[in-house]
Amino acid sequence: ALLKTALFAVIMLFAGSRLMSWVLTQIAYLRSRELFIVAVVALALGTAYLAYELFGVSFALGAFLAGVVIGESDVHHQVNAEAIPFRDFFSVLFFVSVGMLVNPAVVVANFDKVIILTLLVVIGKSLITLLLGLVLPSSARTMIVAAAGLSQIGEFSFIVGQTGVALGLLDVDQYGLILAAAVLSIMVNPLMFRAIPFAEDALKKLPALWQRMERGGPTPEPFHESLEDHVVIIGYGRVGGHIGSVLGRIGIPFLVVEVDMSYALELQRSGIHCLFGDASNSEILLQVGLERARALVVTSENQTTTELIVSTASLIAPDLPIIARASVLERLAHLVDIGSGHVIHPELEGGLEILRYTLLLLGYSTAQIQPYLDAVRTESYEGVLPGDQGYPVMDQLLMATRGVEIGWHAIREGSPLAGRSLAEANIRSVSGASVVALVRDREVIANPKSSLRFEVGDMVGLIGEAEELDSAHQLMIPLEA
Repeated sequence: ALLKTALFAVIMLFAGSRLMSWVLTQIAYLRSRELFIVAVVALALGTAYLAYELFGVSFALGAFLAGVVIGESDVHHQVNAEAIPFRDFFSVLFFVSVGMLVNPAVVVANFDKVIILTLLVVIGKSLITLLLGLVLPSSARTMIVAAAGLSQIGEFSFIVGQTGVALGLLDVDQYGLILAAAVLSIMVNPLMFRAIPFAEDALKKLPALWQRMERGGPTPEPFHESLEDHVVIIGYGRVGGHIGSVLGRIGIPFLVVEVDMSYALELQRSGIHCLFGDASNSEILLQVGLERARALVVTSENQTTTELIVSTASLIAPDLPIIARASVLERLAHLVDIGSGHVIHPELEGGLEILRYTLLLLGYSTAQIQPYLDAVRTESYEGVLPGDQGYPVMDQLLMATRGVEIGWHAIREGSPLAGRSLAEANIRSVSGASVVALVRDREVIANPKSSLRFEVGDMVGLIGEAEELDSAHQLMIPLEA
């Protein structure tokens, strides 16, 4: 029996992992959510059945190994998201059934034994797991997290206990004590996870022990967990692709969530941080670090999907700026109501731009065209505008500055402006361009004062004509040695 079980485990962990991952990936290419869910359930239950029929392994162990293998696949984020309804349903049944099996009278009569058994489980299993860190080539943090996760009685203990009762090795009252200790250990388990930072600090104070447990080296965090100050882009089609391209050029990190499996793999191969999954599922949004992000951009063409994403994201990170694409003009105000701070209707904006150029070619002046554009925007963005004249004023500002360029230039090591004040540099008199802003340490200083001194690393924003900006740039070029 042990050999057959070991053979099954080896087949699952080596051959099964590749086969299941390949099957789920191929099904993900079909972009059928229903087929994907059916495939996950069929693989899990099918593996459990084959384990029982061919290897004599219990259904529970077969299903467990199937879950382990599927959890290591390339699509595990989406699998986890789709499995949430099943998990919640069976979790309720599990805890209710366990609670109904506990005999309160037996627990009260043997309360001291229940407490001792609970301490043995919580502390004993944690210590055993930590001691394994002295032998296994892993990281200390990995073993601490594993110790916290294992500091409870799992569902397999109930199966073992039931087998013990069936074989006459345990009586019903003893099995009841195990159930009571299980309930208590499960209640204490969240506190064990909260104690992880304290346990880590305590072990670091024992350098010899910590170095021994760190033989495997620190465990690298998944890229989506280590990203900070990034932009999350939902959908990497034409709109999302342009946004990502510009963010990449200016050095802002970003993370893409793409529902098309083949495209997601292509993005990953090209070096773009990308997660495969349906972002309208809240479980996927929990994986992208919205609490640490600088902005969320939703480019989905499906209005319902966009609304689901915006409403969920605003609950996860209430202060996160959300820019959403509206596919239905009538739903603009609703997107704002559920949390999107900025809503864009691409067809409307594109149509207005085409109208502008059409009227210009027909001989109308900008002053004649602008009122029509303002009227359309005011009517279309009713209830969405940042003030009654928000969009018209912004559009007029953009129109007024057409032909006038804005440029950014860096103050590098050796630049003649480094250490000089704005008044001493006298950039406007020399070049004709005006300094309108300065970025220092990721903070924007608008309309800087004349006493402000330039520092190496500053980004200087200038406004003027192309020749004036080029002349100002020449003033900032580092002197040759």
